Amino acid sequence: MRTFTLAETRLRDPFILADQATQTYYLVTSSVRPAGTQTNAVSVLTSKDLRTWTGPYLVFEIGPDFWAQGHIWAPEMHCYKGRYYLFATMNGSQRLSDEPWPDWPEKTARGTQVLVADSPMGPFQPFHNRSHTDPNIMALDGTLWVEDGVPYMVYCHEWVQIKDGTIALVRLKDDLSDVAGPPVTLFKASDAPWTPEGRDRCVTDGPFLYRTRTGRLLMIWSSFTETGYTTGIAASQSGRVLGPWVHMPEPLFREDGGHGMIFTAFDGKLMLLLHSPNRSPKERACLFELIDSGDTLRIADRR
Repeated sequence: MRTFTLAETRLRDPFILADQATQTYYLVTSSVRPAGTQTNAVSVLTSKDLRTWTGPYLVFEIGPDFWAQGHIWAPEMHCYKGRYYLFATMNGSQRLSDEPWPDWPEKTARGTQVLVADSPMGPFQPFHNRSHTDPNIMALDGTLWVEDGVPYMVYCHEWVQIKDGTIALVRLKDDLSDVAGPPVTLFKASDAPWTPEGRDRCVTDGPFLYRTRTGRLLMIWSSFTETGYTTGIAASQSGRVLGPWVHMPEPLFREDGGHGMIFTAFDGKLMLLLHSPNRSPKERACLFELIDSGDTLRIADRR
């Protein structure tokens, strides 16, 4: 095992589980892997102080007969009812459409799958040999949200398939083993006032939900602006995940950084984690302290 700092380690779409049971931070990633491991794997780095990280420890690797092959995107780890769940975006080889859009990526199978383990160190096992999301939809960046005891997956419908990407919601079974209903579209990327007008493609990435100290339900998510990768905030007018959702006029972070998530550190501070810049191979996991005003969020200081 090696010791890392975030400043020296290339990381995209980072996610930290602050596990109260072990008083350990688990940074889950597909960017850093044990030597000899292929790109189709997920690892964790562990830390007690958010500064020094140890690993990587392999927690999941795609097998030869699995529906998906190749690189795994944007893994997240959640603790739910005493077990640990990995939400990961995976790619299949099945072509979904032969429709020729000029200078457009190929439309192939892509979905979020949920895996389960009894420990944050894995090994994580899939419930099925298929994605949780509809195999006919190019879905990615699934995250967990629990409301009134009901688990949901919030995810992105890929711009590659529909041009104007959306954020969608689907109910999950109580044990997260499968979906329990049809998907619902919450909003599209172009609804936000800070996304550029007139583009032939508009991205939705990395949704993450957070309820403020006054009970307001917010969602951070990422797209692109003239300054690069950008993270904005949407608020649910009903206070519930079904919305309707309205967008803050100004983004939370527009300095070419995104795919963010929020967690509470063991010292009680509210933290934002995202990667910045969004340029290979310079991506780094960046931590910022957040201020919860009750109505919205703003960045305080960078660690």
